Amino acid sequence: MEYLAAIDQIMSMVDYERPSTIPGRRARYDLERIEALLTALDDPHLGIPTVHIAGTKGKGSTAAMVASVLNAAGYRPGLFTSPHLHTFRERIQVEGQPIPEDDFASLVEGLWPTVEAVSHTENGRVTLFELLTAMAFCHFRDQEAGAQVIEVGLGGRLDSTNLVQPLACGITSLGLDHTEVLGETLEKIAAEKAGIIKPGVPVVCAPQSPDALRVLQEVCRQQGSALILAGEDISWEEESSSLDGQAFMLDTSRNRYRLQMPLLGKHQLENAAVAIGIVEALIEGGMEIDASSIEEGFRRVEWPCRLEVLRKSPLLIADGAHNPHSAARLVEAVKALFPERRVILIIGVSGNKDLEGLGRELSLLSPAEIIATHSRHSRAARPERIAHELSIYSDNVHVTDTVSQALEMAREMAAEGDLTLVTGSLFVAAEAREHMKGITPEIYPVFDVQAALTPPNI
Repeated sequence: MEYLAAIDQIMSMVDYERPSTIPGRRARYDLERIEALLTALDDPHLGIPTVHIAGTKGKGSTAAMVASVLNAAGYRPGLFTSPHLHTFRERIQVEGQPIPEDDFASLVEGLWPTVEAVSHTENGRVTLFELLTAMAFCHFRDQEAGAQVIEVGLGGRLDSTNLVQPLACGITSLGLDHTEVLGETLEKIAAEKAGIIKPGVPVVCAPQSPDALRVLQEVCRQQGSALILAGEDISWEEESSSLDGQAFMLDTSRNRYRLQMPLLGKHQLENAAVAIGIVEALIEGGMEIDASSIEEGFRRVEWPCRLEVLRKSPLLIADGAHNPHSAARLVEAVKALFPERRVILIIGVSGNKDLEGLGRELSLLSPAEIIATHSRHSRAARPERIAHELSIYSDNVHVTDTVSQALEMAREMAAEGDLTLVTGSLFVAAEAREHMKGITPEIYPVFDVQAALTPPNI
């Protein structure tokens, strides 16, 4: 099977990826179907040292940090994340490299009979996200990866990834997102995220609100799991920062680290603290990771479209902040890093996001110009709607039909000392990155595949 044929094959599953959108049909949230699929595939998710990471903000960055350290230590780690930027081969990586097209196609062809067999049982149709999850585990097994870092798709308790048996778990910063699925309070969201906590498995946790922290502490108590808190058990201090990255000190009960990484923003120091806590838990679990591997892993970590500098002069930065929680972190970072710069804001959002909340947070940057746009995905909010919402914060709001048009308009507006910030959606940030770096994306006709690839699992 060729790669494009494999893409067409799995695209046939999209209708089942969002069953709640089918009139009269309720979304099914459980682990029985993915468990049946993995059992039929001889449990590829088991038998390999595993890290499992959940959270609202920062879980991808944290996963990338841990995987980079494991790679530096010689473990050839697998990394499973979502969503993707330019091709969903990015979701399945070994040693920092996306799964090759031939391997992707071979997995689709090889797993398809099993997918069909499971789909014709009482468990119902296997979803696209479940297939990708199984493909990741199979690829890591086939490549004899020495470890795997698994990012939760959505929530935790009933996410398709939650059949792993981890050596360590991480829970990054929690906020209100996907409330229609996870619940409308931080306590309910924390309870869903805490579903990844396994008996006796250490949990490294980012600073949380008191309500969320109480939930996580109680679940850890019930499961007999040690809870390591960033900000209490792990401390950090920024030393220096530039457009090329930041240097910082980080202290744990085991060690003091002096680290450098290319990722910008103080929130990444918090993510780094969680990552270091996870790495130390892996060392306690018997993995061999020395200080030089930790230093090298952080120095080489990559996680695009998170305060990513796409051009230095005039400065252009892309960040996929898509909810008020992540937008607040972005605003905090921009104010700290670029306090004197005039801001030109390019914003596009998905139609189901909290545009009012996003606009409220981003308005704190006092942008001199706002350019409303939208990505190529069908669920993107119309730029006119965005412009109307943000017009209460500025008289200088403009509308464009594409991200490339927005970038060109911003380029004409920007003076040498200005900052153009592209945000509001990871899809918009990705399109800006494609435009600036000459990247050819995968384009999926007819439907919005990125929206369809949002995992339907809590």
